[in-house]
Amino acid sequence: MKTAWEKFQSATVCLARSGGIKDRLTDAYRNYLALVAEDDLPKELREDFRAFGRALTRERPLLRGEDAFRATIRKMSNDEADQIATTVVLMFAAIPRSFTPVVRSLNSAQIVPLYLTEVAEAQVRASVALAR
Repeated sequence: MKTAWEKFQSATVCLARSGGIKDRLTDAYRNYLALVAEDDLPKELREDFRAFGRALTRERPLLRGEDAFRATIRKMSNDEADQIATTVVLMFAAIPRSFTPVVRSLNSAQIVPLYLTEVAEAQVRASVALAR
């Protein structure tokens, strides 16, 4: 399963290829960005991602078999498509490669990496030693 970072990376590669901007944006969205869950992104990018999704689905479908995304792309100017593609690249650049979303279940406790516990214990021991 690809991470949000990997999906954005693949989308950015699609946008960098040759071809019409609307075709490249369609490819990036349909194959990668539509598969990104908002919760898989850092909190500071979620509103931008929601705005991005709204910008790509703002038009009502008019043709048979068309969805809101396709209708929006059809009516969009190349300049608008360029701006949205730029937004994708900027969001990709803002996602830390090592970002891992916190997944919590109602039945599970918080998972703390062991090295963090060991560091905390060493700090406590050092504080106690200094206090003596």
